[in-house]
Amino acid sequence: MDHSRAPVLDALEHFRARGDIVFGPPGHKQGRGVDPRVADVLGLGVFRADVLLLNGLDDRRESQGVLEQAQELMADAVGAERAFFSTCGSSLSVKTAMLAAAGPGEKLLLSRNAHKSVIAAVVVNGVEPIWVHPKFDAARHLAHPPEPDDVRRRLAEHPDAKGMILITPTDWGTCADIRGVARACHEADVPLVVDEAWGAHLPFHPDLPAWGIDAEADLVVTSVHKMGGAIEQSSVFHLQYDRISPEALKQREDLLGTTSSSTLVYATLDGWRRQMVEHGRELLDGALRRAERLRAAVDDLDGLVPMGGEVVEEGHAAAYDPLKIVVDVRQLGISGMRAAEWLRAERHVDVGSSDTCRISASITHADDDETESVLLEALRALVAAAGSIEPGPPVRLPDPPALELEQARLPRDAFFGEAEHVAPEKAPGRIAAETVTPYPPGVPVIAPGEVITAEVVEYLRSGVEHGMLIPDAADPSLDTFRVVARGAEG
Repeated sequence: MDHSRAPVLDALEHFRARGDIVFGPPGHKQGRGVDPRVADVLGLGVFRADVLLLNGLDDRRESQGVLEQAQELMADAVGAERAFFSTCGSSLSVKTAMLAAAGPGEKLLLSRNAHKSVIAAVVVNGVEPIWVHPKFDAARHLAHPPEPDDVRRRLAEHPDAKGMILITPTDWGTCADIRGVARACHEADVPLVVDEAWGAHLPFHPDLPAWGIDAEADLVVTSVHKMGGAIEQSSVFHLQYDRISPEALKQREDLLGTTSSSTLVYATLDGWRRQMVEHGRELLDGALRRAERLRAAVDDLDGLVPMGGEVVEEGHAAAYDPLKIVVDVRQLGISGMRAAEWLRAERHVDVGSSDTCRISASITHADDDETESVLLEALRALVAAAGSIEPGPPVRLPDPPALELEQARLPRDAFFGEAEHVAPEKAPGRIAAETVTPYPPGVPVIAPGEVITAEVVEYLRSGVEHGMLIPDAADPSLDTFRVVARGAEG
């Protein structure tokens, strides 16, 4: 296929050249009605590119196939049989994928280190989750993806399960043995769906971990805005084999997706695919060298411990994305959250994620000598200033097994059922009616339907006191917990 083409961008150029005047949405009419104060901040180019596909970039019948051509090129670029663009982010795409794999009341295997969007999909869809617990790394207090034997065992225990959703890479860059998990699923004749939100770049360089389609997954969801070059909310479904029907996937996406798709997202997805096909190897070469230099330099700084290939050598993960610079800061006597706050306030450096133990920075093809230098100098300054940073109240981390909570009710039933609020000391033993998620990275500690324990309450409450953000709890202060009402617990 001719990958020098970018059908969406080409159509936008043709639209402008024709000089069309649109009498439908969007109401700003390609920037004519934009408040100049808004244009001063965003630029008129954003609004000039905001054109609907229907009766805009394409005609009333979409007979030019602008979007279809762009999706075919994407599929060809990454070796998938089909590709579908989504403008609602992978948070919605993973809900669509789940609907395509299993319906309400059916069983589906899920990695318990899932992002909150996956838990939300369980609630919306009404599937019965069969949790496959991650591999806990006690020294790092970190969850890595589950292994193929864990999946094989759970499938044997639940032969009526309709498939599995696997999350890889994690927010911290550790990767699953996708091929091994796919083969375990295929032995049971069920599909593997991979939530590969952090892996859109993986198909474009041989030194990066294997990506889902190459590793025999059936359906892979990627977020191109995370490690690629498209704008926020850009997501792609990649499909192969026949275990998930492309017709079913498209219908489920139509059910959940917007009817006012953003051409800005389509255009940046289209342009990023072209850039990666033409220059991806070279651009990612540079990013990999940069990340290697940074990791080596950070390793020389007292009190900072970067994570790298040793996590694979120690048997915790199948692979590791070297473009994730994950740095344990505990030897500085502060938390990752405190480190992130200091770096933003004092050095104007915003890290990607932070938790009790570490911070992370994503290196992409967009980094250059300046950003490399800024990050390294900021980390050097952090080490020098660590003694003067207020450590804050301690976060009481539970032992990893304490995070494996009992699932007592279906998440959907618990979430939508009768609920009440109880004080923290009365929460242990009660069934959660909400999701409780430290964010970022966004992996729920408590999912609806799980039995709350004293260890988890203590961890979360001490985390909030330290400054942990809990955006999805009914009471983000966690002065109360939302639980299934006493009369509805049965």
